[in-house]
Amino acid sequence: MTPPAGARGSSTEEWQPVCRVAELAVERGATALVHGQAIAIFRTQGDQVYALGNHDPFAKASVIARGIVGTRGGVPFVASPSHKHAFDLRSGRCLDDDHVSIPAYDVRIVEGVVLVGHRKEAAA
Repeated sequence: MTPPAGARGSSTEEWQPVCRVAELAVERGATALVHGQAIAIFRTQGDQVYALGNHDPFAKASVIARGIVGTRGGVPFVASPSHKHAFDLRSGRCLDDDHVSIPAYDVRIVEGVVLVGHRKEAAA
């Protein structure tokens, strides 16, 4: 897929086009290979799009995209289908275990296309 015109100024190595927003089911996960990593992509009811690593560190399996999307205390999350641990869609932080997180990735929407960037820096 060719990057949309609005993605100019960013190298194609930084922002990888994945799909159109309209192709993402609301509150369902999809998987994509981005920068050599398996990524789980989610679209919420409010049309926010998030990208997390697809590997569940508790189940030791790539299942995050099959998780249940919801909110807890205003925090959008996905619950792993294996052990039901909830991960913040914005940061990848586990809401049930402060010592665990999964990678979160920058996301942009340009001309209706979901672009996934590099892994977000962990919050200090």
